[in-house]
Amino acid sequence: MNVEIWLAFLLAAEIILVIPGPTILLVIGQAATHGRTSVAPLVAGVLCGDALAMTLSMAGLGALMATSALLFNILKWIGALYLIYLGVQQWRRQGSVPAVGGEISAAPAGTLWRRAFVVTALNPKSIAFFVAFLPQFIVPGEPVLAQLIVLGITFLVLATVNAALYALFAGQLRETLQQSGVHRWFHRCGAGALIGAGVITAGMQNK
Repeated sequence: MNVEIWLAFLLAAEIILVIPGPTILLVIGQAATHGRTSVAPLVAGVLCGDALAMTLSMAGLGALMATSALLFNILKWIGALYLIYLGVQQWRRQGSVPAVGGEISAAPAGTLWRRAFVVTALNPKSIAFFVAFLPQFIVPGEPVLAQLIVLGITFLVLATVNAALYALFAGQLRETLQQSGVHRWFHRCGAGALIGAGVITAGMQNK
């Protein structure tokens, strides 16, 4: 694979990743609610979820979903309902208001990781996307597996950095504004982001 093709892939992937989808909305919502301590498990969950989605795509599930509306819709609705469930639960809890200068409580790291992993891995667009996107940058006549590995690792690094930047911004903003009213506003924004991500997921079309 020559440098020009790799750079073209880099640019195309970054343009796609920078547009917030269900995964990024989840990351923003959770980081806005739990602060900077949530960044590491959320980003790790996104990385693992993307890695699984890419592996499933290469194994043929992505191609199957591209032709099976039933399978696409099953994964879509599982992911959508899970996001909406998380959003409703968060809205109902309202969150505890931290004392001025106090630490912001966060959900357990395992819980945050699981949420990011499940939402990312169950996104049917992600699984189908890898099948349609990666082959566009494969050079005929060169080892396919080696090229897929390079492109896959590149995408995972970009996706991880992208999720980390969104999470750090939301988490830092959340911890900078610790007043009671702002805390509740951030908590509700986080819940709204989860519900919105679920609605976006539910509206996905198998094209």
